[in-house]
Amino acid sequence: MKRVLASLLLALGLVGQVQAQGDPQAGRGKAALCGACHGMDGNSPVPNFPKLAGQGEPYLLKQLREIKAGSGRKVFEMTGMLDARDEQELADIAAYFAMQKPLSGYADPALVERGEQLFRGGDMALGVPACSGCHAPDGVGNGPARFPRLAGQHSAYTAKQLNDFRDGVRSNDGDAMPMRAIAARLGKRDIEALASYIQGLH
Repeated sequence: MKRVLASLLLALGLVGQVQAQGDPQAGRGKAALCGACHGMDGNSPVPNFPKLAGQGEPYLLKQLREIKAGSGRKVFEMTGMLDARDEQELADIAAYFAMQKPLSGYADPALVERGEQLFRGGDMALGVPACSGCHAPDGVGNGPARFPRLAGQHSAYTAKQLNDFRDGVRSNDGDAMPMRAIAARLGKRDIEALASYIQGLH
C-alpha cells in the first residue's frame, strides 16, 4: 500500500514536466488520418480501436510518444504512422481528441454486479485495488496524474489492454500505475466483467 501511495505522489510530481502546448484547432486537421480508425470525433465505431474522445491530454500525449518510440507499447496497426510527426504535432492531436465529447456504451447485465464490485471496491482476497481509486468513481480518469479515462471505452479494447498488461505485452504503466501487477491477479472472467462494466459506465 505504501508503494502504491508513493507511486501516486511520484506521478503527480511528473505534472511539471515540460511539454509542448497542444492546439486543438490545429490538431483537427492533423488528426484526419487518425479518424479512419478512431472516428473523427474520437468515438471509434470499431470495438478493437479505442475511443479517444474526452481522454486526458497528458495521457494521450504520453501514449503517442511511446507508440512512436516503440517503448513499452507496440501497436502494430500504428507502425510508422507517427514517424513523421514532431512533438508539436503530437501535442496538437492529443489536444484535439481531449476536447471531443465521449459517447457511452452498454454493459452486459449479467456481468454488471461483478464488474461494479471490482471497479468500485476491488477484491481484497485477490489483492486487487478498486479501479475508481486512480480512474475516479465515474471513470473519467485523472488528467494531471495521466491516469486514463475509462468510462464508455469499448469492452473489447479494455479487455485486450488488461490481458496485454497481465501477459507483459504492454509495459508502459511504470511504477506510478502498476497495471501489470493488478492485471496479473485478474482471471479471464473478471477481466470480461470489468471491461463490460467500464463500457457502460457514464
